[in-house]
Amino acid sequence: MGRFVAFHCRACGERTPPEPAPRFACPGCGFEALDVELDLAAIRRTVTPALIGARRDPSLWRYRELLPVAMPRDDEGPLRQVGGTPLYSSPRASARIGGARVHIKDDGRLPTGSLKDRASAVVAMRARELGVDCILAASTGNAGVAIAAMAQAAGMRAIVLVPAAAPPAKIAQLMLFGARLLLVRGTYDDAFRLSREASRELGLYCRNTGYNPFTVEGKKTVSFEICEQLTQQAARADSDPSRAELSAPDAPPSKWLAPDRVYVSVGDGNIIVGVAKGFADLLALGFIERMPRLFGVQSAGSAAIANAWRQGSEHIERVSSNTLADSISADMPSDGLRALRAVRDSGGDYLVVSDSAILSAIVELARDATVFAEPAAATAYAGLLHHAQESAIPPSEDVVVLVTGTGLKDVAAATRAVAAAPTTIDPSMSALRQALS
Repeated sequence: MGRFVAFHCRACGERTPPEPAPRFACPGCGFEALDVELDLAAIRRTVTPALIGARRDPSLWRYRELLPVAMPRDDEGPLRQVGGTPLYSSPRASARIGGARVHIKDDGRLPTGSLKDRASAVVAMRARELGVDCILAASTGNAGVAIAAMAQAAGMRAIVLVPAAAPPAKIAQLMLFGARLLLVRGTYDDAFRLSREASRELGLYCRNTGYNPFTVEGKKTVSFEICEQLTQQAARADSDPSRAELSAPDAPPSKWLAPDRVYVSVGDGNIIVGVAKGFADLLALGFIERMPRLFGVQSAGSAAIANAWRQGSEHIERVSSNTLADSISADMPSDGLRALRAVRDSGGDYLVVSDSAILSAIVELARDATVFAEPAAATAYAGLLHHAQESAIPPSEDVVVLVTGTGLKDVAAATRAVAAAPTTIDPSMSALRQALS
């Protein structure tokens, strides 16, 4: 188990020792997005990149000492399979944006098809340590599916509150994994508010992002993988530049490489907070030598955090969200303050893109990198293309685009993204020739 030493409140600075009971808010000021603090100095004395690099386990549990929970058992299915998603180099994307080296981190390859599996695996293990047998979550779909699957693997029950307008594919997944699914007549924010009330009044353990401190601890592992995989790619390129696939170097390195910039789709803000914490942990441990610049990308129809950023304020005002990117739709982001600070501290920026740009990015990402992304996940790529149009990306940089969910989550959106309908023909050579001509 990682060396979990305190909960840290970024709002007032108070530190609270770990306790054998759920904690969701600061006892001093009531702030509801606490950091889990590890004893990084102690970890640094015993854990090295070489130690991790020698492990055969490709999952996020290869970084077990850097996590605040115990590992699941080998027989616990999806809990042991979360992590280890591919990092692809994309020469076509590099050419499109003017020469910078573009890498696509495809978390749509996780067990339930989204990055939310990382958070849910860690939350499920924390729930086990607390003796919890039921986990509650509000979700636009992906987080609910993830906790339904991970709770099932851990032998727990899950109750999930989802907006009634959630995509059918996500609702079907929830039902298949056995969650107690309740469709809420309202927005994600309505479901989130109801889940917090239920957590307090019914004593249920809540998995919500921006509320449960352990979600960030799972999400930060994507940054660990990015740096380790970039290092593996560089080692492979040194020995055989014609090979783009990842493979382990002959000798694990003493340090990892960090990208120059990372593009992340942002809704409630929790993912980019996790990405930032992962890089910050590696920097504090001496595993990397610099912090990447983070670029948060929001849909114009749900841009509460980007609005505050443009105003130079930490006061986030509620919006009336209206975007096809349902997974990043949030009227009032639950982790907005930390999301603002994560980007500011990295020297990054927030971008806003239209729904039409998001639909175009679904197609362009598929054709540039052979990755099928749902609208929310393609939003990060839309941000990259927006910056490329402004010639804002130096050709010498290593750029990572984080794809957070598979396009199979929302096939209807992918259908909208493709302009031309397929041609129907008779089963004859003459019809085929005519169609091809």
